[in-house]
Amino acid sequence: MQYVLSDKEFEMFRSLIYDTCGISLGISKKELVKARLTKRLNKTGIKTFNEYYNFVTKIDKSGKELIQLLDHISTNKTDFFREKKHFDFLNTNLLPALISSKEQSRNRKLRIWCAASSSGEEPYTLAMTVFNHIKPNNGWDVKILATDISTRILQKAMDGTYKMDLLNDVPPGIVSSHFSKVLVDNANCYMAKPHLKDIITFRRFNLMTEQFPFKHPFDFIFCRNVMIYFDQETQNTLVKKFYGCLPKNGYLFIGHSETLSKTDNDFKYKQPAIYQK
Repeated sequence: MQYVLSDKEFEMFRSLIYDTCGISLGISKKELVKARLTKRLNKTGIKTFNEYYNFVTKIDKSGKELIQLLDHISTNKTDFFREKKHFDFLNTNLLPALISSKEQSRNRKLRIWCAASSSGEEPYTLAMTVFNHIKPNNGWDVKILATDISTRILQKAMDGTYKMDLLNDVPPGIVSSHFSKVLVDNANCYMAKPHLKDIITFRRFNLMTEQFPFKHPFDFIFCRNVMIYFDQETQNTLVKKFYGCLPKNGYLFIGHSETLSKTDNDFKYKQPAIYQK
């Protein structure tokens, strides 16, 4: 069935998406929105985009269909060790200094927030990087909070199973240390080992939440390749909220295609896409 998305309907969805999760969609994204939401019309049996909008905003009081809508609109592109220089910085600078400082103060807690975890490659990479410096179960309390707005992609992340070619660029020794070979639908895959999964908590979280609910600060935050989808005002607000979630000298990592130079913030620039409170 051919569906027609009018400019007025696109504007309705554009405003709904922006108000709900901060993603700013220009008119150039109209066909993308149409293609992705057509899947939901086919799934629900709803005949027009206008009817679907009314269903999402007025009829479905549970909010479940709005979550489905956002699942289909959000883009999930990630890789293991994506933007490798960030992990080099963790290995050579941040983690050795942070762990030494915590050892001296007898505070063996490490808290990390991966604020756009997508299908899990980034938080699992963070976990592997931490284990370069801290061995599992040796007295350290390590927790990585991995959040995303897409429930669909979070389910994949929690499963932690990946086709072998997705780890082709990861050194074999690292793969064998942290992943087990499994067979899924007659395809050879890798599954994250328990010691990785045990320190990662996956949760659905909307970065547009007015007040972040975290009681304690994170040692560093990864929020990479997300703010490119937000307008300047939304970026300013989000960066301030991240600032409030970090201790003094805590770090914020953003994508290499992003910058804080145009945002109103108190972060200090350290390296490309790395900032310190």
